[in-house]
Amino acid sequence: MSSPDYSTLVNSQREYFVSGCTRSSSWRKAQLETLKAMFTENREELCGALWKDLRRNVVDADLMDVAYIVKEANYALEHLDKWLAPEKVHMPLVFEPGHVRVRRDPLGVTLIIGAWNEPFMLLFGPLAAALAGGNTAVLKPSELAVACSAAAAKLVAKYFDPRAVVVVEGAVPETTALLAQNWDFIFFTGSPGIGKIIHQAAARTLTPCVLELGGKNPTIVHSSANLAVAARRIAYGRYLNSGQICTAPDHVLVWPEVKASLVAHLKEAIHEFYGDDPKLSPDYGRVIDRKNFVRLTGLLGSGRVAVGGVTDVDELYIAPTVLVDVPPDSPIMREEVFGPILPVLEIGSVEAVIQWINSRPSPLGLYIFAEDLDVAERILDTTESGDAVVNDCTIHPLIPELPFGGVGNSGMGKYHGRWGFEAFTNARGVMYHGTNIDPAVRYPPFARHTFERRLEAKLMS
Repeated sequence: MSSPDYSTLVNSQREYFVSGCTRSSSWRKAQLETLKAMFTENREELCGALWKDLRRNVVDADLMDVAYIVKEANYALEHLDKWLAPEKVHMPLVFEPGHVRVRRDPLGVTLIIGAWNEPFMLLFGPLAAALAGGNTAVLKPSELAVACSAAAAKLVAKYFDPRAVVVVEGAVPETTALLAQNWDFIFFTGSPGIGKIIHQAAARTLTPCVLELGGKNPTIVHSSANLAVAARRIAYGRYLNSGQICTAPDHVLVWPEVKASLVAHLKEAIHEFYGDDPKLSPDYGRVIDRKNFVRLTGLLGSGRVAVGGVTDVDELYIAPTVLVDVPPDSPIMREEVFGPILPVLEIGSVEAVIQWINSRPSPLGLYIFAEDLDVAERILDTTESGDAVVNDCTIHPLIPELPFGGVGNSGMGKYHGRWGFEAFTNARGVMYHGTNIDPAVRYPPFARHTFERRLEAKLMS
């Protein structure tokens, strides 16, 4: 079976972009209003698709995917005029008369490849930034979130001009064919392994890209931490969307003297959130597919089950689980968990924490629970991560003023809010130089100028 040809689609968007239609602030605002309308007018359908694919409850669906996109579009609309205003910068005296400005220009025709775990946030969040930046976009949703992919394709076709925004559904062949096109920018969310493939494809045409990847987000619980609050926030962050969130706590490093208490609080928090049987809770999700279910259940033997451990393959259900007595070299510590299993390991000092983090690939998120803020600052000062949170976890992407993104193995580039606008635009420096003064000293022959300067200096002395 031959690969699909998307050259006509991409050429159509390029012609539209080159025409200049996308550059005006009115066009950008109209597209953002369309994005808002799509998510506002079809909220029930979009929430229904999330339930089908992930058994996502309505509150979490709004938090992470549906109402979230409306807020992201609103934020861009509120700030767009300021973002578009050329930035005034200092003009060195030697270049007077004149002035210099930095303007943000659209990049052009962009490709946005989303992920299945937050099917709308990770596809349409970047789209809001692309439209604010004055670009066109081809959207590729994940084929694993079947209902969400279909909803995205249907609604985008209804609401947007395909020369501006279009959805391409499919799997590996379609993605491969899309990557063979010439893009002005590529935005990808997914695993580091696939991120490398995307980056290699982009390198063939020197196409800039943002890669939002994942990693094993370490969660530090110091002996000074408020353990009850720490446990609730860690449990919330780990088991939200059944643990299938790139910013979820991947593993806990806890001081030995408070480990037992933390585990007890985690057990209480899980019961408080999901009741006696989380399988019956309308607030607890499911694993995306059988492949991931098999992978996750295979990790349960990496330690001793302290909480949970119950599974049901027919429902793709894995109970909220806490593992203790986990060896650092066990299977669960060699890959990103990306599911509702939380390994808890002991660590005895700040120095050991720093060594642990620095000896592993840079994580997307670093979470530190400590009432002693000197401990938190010491860890932040001596480690690296895409982002970090003190006394909370997971939820920081909901703050549009914060740059969000990884570093090293966890990704490259930042977005959300103004950071997304900047990712999808070119910072174009422009110098405006007056012509009423044009000193000859800047032009050859330079030997003459040297003689004249020496003569002038001699006469002045």
